[in-house]
Amino acid sequence: MLSSLYPLARRSLFRLDAERAHHLTLAALGAAGRAGLSGCVAGRAVKAPVTVMGLRFDNAVGLAAGLDKEGACIDGLAGLGFGFIEVGTVTPRPQPGNPRPRMFRIPEAQALINRMGFNNGGVDRFLANVQASRWKGVLGLNIGKNASTPIERAVEDYLYCLDRVYPFASYVAINISSPNTKNLRQLQGASELDELLGALTERRRQLSEMHGKQVPLALKIAPDLDEAGIQNIADTVLRHRIDGVIACNTTLSRAAVQGLPHADEAGGLSGAPVRDASNRVIAALHARLGDAVPIIGVGGVLCAADALAKIDAGASLVQVYSGLIYRGPALVAECATALAARIGR
Repeated sequence: MLSSLYPLARRSLFRLDAERAHHLTLAALGAAGRAGLSGCVAGRAVKAPVTVMGLRFDNAVGLAAGLDKEGACIDGLAGLGFGFIEVGTVTPRPQPGNPRPRMFRIPEAQALINRMGFNNGGVDRFLANVQASRWKGVLGLNIGKNASTPIERAVEDYLYCLDRVYPFASYVAINISSPNTKNLRQLQGASELDELLGALTERRRQLSEMHGKQVPLALKIAPDLDEAGIQNIADTVLRHRIDGVIACNTTLSRAAVQGLPHADEAGGLSGAPVRDASNRVIAALHARLGDAVPIIGVGGVLCAADALAKIDAGASLVQVYSGLIYRGPALVAECATALAARIGR
């Protein structure tokens, strides 16, 4: 099993600029997927089906959005044993994102800082990649707004992306929580969120009639919300019958990495330092939502115990990203096995 070699590969990759290592890894996974060899990377996938949002997941561990922004490596990533994969964030038009360097490792804290800024080739290229993939598992398509679109017109970008991705998505994730697109988190405010979700659910009603299927919508939120903000989101999600909440995105807090190299870089912090904030938001959401709206827990999952803590806080599924970079493919099976035992009880 090649996953046992990951610590050696990581040593080499960590000598490179973080974004360059990111692209080299995706290129290798993409090549493995095209050659049908991606299963050799992680070994046998854990089969422990769960049903959430009306969808059947092969296991409860998924890949968070942001790793494969273009949807170009779905088949290669599938070989790592994920129960579901989320790709994006995609925007209507191509955009380069923020200037480089824009991704930084903080190994002492098992953390990353990124200020990528939704760099992607636009929704048309994204969908060409999605349609070229062979994987038949649950695929989440994560949508956002272009940086050049005024926040007052953000709804237009989300509606455009929803129209385009709807036929190809198992579920659509609505990203309103990246800290790297100016003013995006304003959409978490009461009136802004009500307008956005109202428009998206009405368009989803129209699309479900057109395509003969209702695709679940999941809202991705920030870990930096206060209790009032969490309560407002929960109430708005219930009012508009959103199918799931993804908690959480990266944090702006630097309390856990203060004084470490790169800690003062602008951008969102992910990895171990966001674990507790994510669990706090999950627990607060679950207290308000109960079992009416499932939660996908993400943030700081670096071992099986971290994944179990998300379930204990109220999540139904978990996602990984930064933990995959620090732990490698073995993390997926480790977490999926632990969750299968917990959820199956």
